Amino acid sequence: MVGAERSPESPRGWWRDAVVYQVYLRSFADGNGDGQGDIAGLRARLPYLAELGVDALWLTPWYRSPMADGGYDIADYREIDPVFGTLAEAELLVAEAREYGLRLIVDIVPNHLSHEHPLFRAALTAPAGSPEREVFHFRSGRGESGEEPPNNWRSEFGGPAWTRTTDADGKPGEWYLHLFCPEQPDVNWANPLVRSEFDSVLRFWFDRGVAGVRVDSASLLEKDAHLPDLVRSGGPHPYVDREELHDVYRSWRRTAETYSEERLLVGEIWLDDNERLARYLRHDELHAAFNFAFLKCAWEHAELTAVIETSLATSRRTGAPATWVLCNHDVTRTVTRYGRQDTSFDFGSVAAGVPSDLSLGTRRARAAALLTLALPGSVYLYQGEELGLPEVEDLPPGSRRDPVHFRSGGSDPGRDGCRVPMPWSGEAPPYGFSGGGDETWLPQPDGWAGYAASAQDTDADSMLNLYRRAVRLRNSLPCLRSDAFDWVPAGAEVLAFRREDFLCMVNFSGRPVSLPPGHAVLTASDTSTGNVLAPHGAVWLRRDRTASGPTRIPSGHTPGT
Repeated sequence: MVGAERSPESPRGWWRDAVVYQVYLRSFADGNGDGQGDIAGLRARLPYLAELGVDALWLTPWYRSPMADGGYDIADYREIDPVFGTLAEAELLVAEAREYGLRLIVDIVPNHLSHEHPLFRAALTAPAGSPEREVFHFRSGRGESGEEPPNNWRSEFGGPAWTRTTDADGKPGEWYLHLFCPEQPDVNWANPLVRSEFDSVLRFWFDRGVAGVRVDSASLLEKDAHLPDLVRSGGPHPYVDREELHDVYRSWRRTAETYSEERLLVGEIWLDDNERLARYLRHDELHAAFNFAFLKCAWEHAELTAVIETSLATSRRTGAPATWVLCNHDVTRTVTRYGRQDTSFDFGSVAAGVPSDLSLGTRRARAAALLTLALPGSVYLYQGEELGLPEVEDLPPGSRRDPVHFRSGGSDPGRDGCRVPMPWSGEAPPYGFSGGGDETWLPQPDGWAGYAASAQDTDADSMLNLYRRAVRLRNSLPCLRSDAFDWVPAGAEVLAFRREDFLCMVNFSGRPVSLPPGHAVLTASDTSTGNVLAPHGAVWLRRDRTASGPTRIPSGHTPGT
């Protein structure tokens, strides 16, 4: 079986217009019946992904790990965690995926390792000032007896960013830095050993046919050598977006370019300053970076228009493709977020018990799917978004796993709600996710039978088939794999743009609007589309080739509505 027919591949880089499907492996499909997703489960679902029509798969970490942070605490980069399978299975997956026309992207986590990594274990048993400790950030504490952390930095997950060690004699020792969990000590990128080790890791996976890497927390690696207190000033941040970082990614780019099929480097970079972000996209650094401004943006006409315009301007200036992301394994699922009064996303505002109109959220999420897939650049699609899965906000007490929840004292619900295992078939948990009983590593809710892939497969109007149609059209229309893009004036509540003879319209209002004459509907987020675009809907149109003159969007709403 092969995926949907694609237009001829451009020599300019397969990632520039790719649709990349993010696999959170632990929650995708369970092949051995232990309630946790694994490589065997993913291999069995490759036909599903090929039918969806995506170009590549991005896998969250599958390396050996104690799972203190869902696998982002890595104890060995060259071994697959037994929960997921073996290195031999990983190599089979790479080869089998290519037979389906699917490339694999893996996660690289260069800011930190696991506290169980051999390098950190060696550092803990070595004395202060030793070469082993120089691989990480060990410091003496402040205060009379060193009882206070070396500086005031805070963990991204809440609480202090420092943990104190205990010496061999049982006395309190030095502190070590961890911008995330204590189980994730930060490595010291000023140390040549760190640089050579990660270059070796890149080559290890590139040599096995992996097509690229997603760089986790890509703006946090380098630290001010003095580790000063974080103060509010206009000077350089002591650990975010440091100038030295660019040398790291130039080195990685040189490594990627040594392969006959160049390997992709895509960065997770959370920066509000678009000019600073663009610096990572220079011709000799990263190939792409996630567009978090788009992900965080509210479902609002003017805001989205501005973000799209800025993103495309950055793409034209840097030559790097724009990327479009609605959701991932760290953020609230789109259906739930778009059903809230505040449809924007920010980590600082995540809270439990915020009401959501899932019907409205689903309508908006369907429209957003067509919007993202119609824009120039690449699309990153998180697993389950194609099923319209909502955030699971009522996980049973005691079932949560995310350290964010615990380090916030429970005030932050954490990220477990978007990581609940996928429903594949059946009327009750585990919905075909696992054949080994009802227990999954995170519990699935009752009432998900309608979201299951099998239930949506034969429903022409389902979210799954909306994505399939849109991706298939994107693959078959050369204009959607090009840089062509022009805004079409459409009023204050309708976003519209043209790509050659293709037109995308999105209605942000609560009333239907008329479609332009001389156009045929290719697909729409609302199946009731005739000559109108439904509220909170999107439509793809193709202009009649015999039509002349500019495209004109009728002003105002449909008469009588």
